[in-house]
Amino acid sequence: MSLIGIDGCRGGWLCVADTDGVLGAAIVPTLAAILDAHRPRVVVIDIPIGLAERGPRRCDALARRALAPTRASSVFPAPVRGALGHPTYEATCAAHRAIDGRALSKQAWCILPKIAEVDALLQRRPEWRGPVHEGHPELSFATWNHGVPLRHGKRTPEGRVERRALIEARWPGAVDRLTPALPPGAWAADDLLDAFAVLWTAHRIAAGEAVRRPEPPDLDGTGLRMAITA
Repeated sequence: MSLIGIDGCRGGWLCVADTDGVLGAAIVPTLAAILDAHRPRVVVIDIPIGLAERGPRRCDALARRALAPTRASSVFPAPVRGALGHPTYEATCAAHRAIDGRALSKQAWCILPKIAEVDALLQRRPEWRGPVHEGHPELSFATWNHGVPLRHGKRTPEGRVERRALIEARWPGAVDRLTPALPPGAWAADDLLDAFAVLWTAHRIAAGEAVRRPEPPDLDGTGLRMAITA
């Protein structure tokens, strides 16, 4: 049985898998590749899943509330569905504003291809809608930290220490052990820590202990869950 935590990275997707207690890490070009290779029981991925037709998603607001005051800004608004498929940032912003009255953030634009990839996969292969869950590393870390959001940003030295301390307590030595398996230049240090965070949430889902926001989840117009699980 595999449980997988996934974070986007420069090289595609950084995946940390726990297969019957054996950890492994890899960078794969597509989400479909890792799902087909492992046939996992639970996948948690740091990407918006389920897109509103207009207006903000309730799950994003609930996640920001849970992470206030220190990490709320790490949850940025997901794009509306009509933002997919436009060739430039300017065209995407114009479409987003026409539908929703809001421009699209640069952060959301940068991950829009990955949002579109996950959305297309779940539309094309509905059998993965159950096992694949949206997570957010900062919400996972806060839950892991007894409900207290971490104090420091993930790219700061202090933030890396905070996050690694939680991971080391659960999986001693795993970060250093898995790092050589990942090709240099295709990922950043925080990508691996984030993948571990959502892997921790995958374990909670498998154990029936996870918290989903909202509960029950909202559904988008295609039936995908709009909920963040930690």
